Amino acid sequence: MISATLKRTQTQLLVERSMGELSGGERQRVIEARAPAEAVMLLDEPTAHLDLSHQDKILKLIGELAHQGRLAVLIALYDLNLVARNADRVTLLSDGRIMKSGSPRNVLTPDDLAAAYGIEIHVIDHPVHGTLLVLPG
Repeated sequence: MISATLKRTQTQLLVERSMGELSGGERQRVIEARAPAEAVMLLDEPTAHLDLSHQDKILKLIGELAHQGRLAVLIALYDLNLVARNADRVTLLSDGRIMKSGSPRNVLTPDDLAAAYGIEIHVIDHPVHGTLLVLPG
């Protein structure tokens, strides 16, 4: 399982290096590779410093582990399109308070997002994925 996880996160070449020697994106990938060994994972912006390919791979890996029942995951993300595409449940926070919690479709609404962010926001169906697509202004 470890070698498969290292391969999936493309971290097999990083195992001999210390965390201090790694770039920000490499560090993120190593942290994500540890997921199978954890029961609960709390992540703050796990896709920061990652290119689109690695963002997708990491979120898919975390989602698979969570759906297999091996891992409970709580992720803080500011990219609402990643949230819409990957989250089962969403909690919208504003000024340190919970505004709304539920499915992405119930929480990521134009009115609620506008209230939280203070700008006009459009929410449409993604033409490819069928998830939501969140667009400012």
